[in-house]
Amino acid sequence: MQPDSLQSQQQFFVRQRIRMMVNQYEVRAVNPDGTEGALLAFAQQKRLAFKEQVTIYTDDSKQYPLLGFKARQRLDLGATYDVTDHAGNPIGLFRKDFAQSLLRSTWHVEQSGLPQITGQERSMPVALLRRFVDSLSWLPYHFDFVAGGQPVFSVIKKWGLRDRYVVEIQQPQIDRRLVIAMAVGLDALQGR
Repeated sequence: MQPDSLQSQQQFFVRQRIRMMVNQYEVRAVNPDGTEGALLAFAQQKRLAFKEQVTIYTDDSKQYPLLGFKARQRLDLGATYDVTDHAGNPIGLFRKDFAQSLLRSTWHVEQSGLPQITGQERSMPVALLRRFVDSLSWLPYHFDFVAGGQPVFSVIKKWGLRDRYVVEIQQPQIDRRLVIAMAVGLDALQGR
């Protein structure tokens, strides 16, 4: 998908594919009737890597990278992830706020020209249940990302055996590639 066309998306779905040695994610448009539409992007992350890195492609043939994100350091609890386009040019970054995430997961997202965006789990009770009752880690959760008190985007995990998310974008200037990276990162990195 071309960046201009991707930037016009106000909502999309992210769905994890079940695979043995890699995490894979489909990013799909939303049809007018609310069903899954065309494939917008395809992400792949190797499991058990020393330095987290995810490449996001234009489709599942994995021929054309669209963007990627990579940890600056190895095994850092509050790691910063740089998001770059297919040519390695910076798009933005995101990082986990380790201290605030002890009770309720909190992430910070930065894009040049926009104020810092903070995303946090909406429900404290769900956040606590997911942390302290291992068998409930599958519970759906909601992340609201805001800047200056204004909504920027949200990521909503749905019920189901496979991880599925609905991403809704309220701020037109946020780069959709950065939103896709953060949405995939929530699933791929949330447990760390």
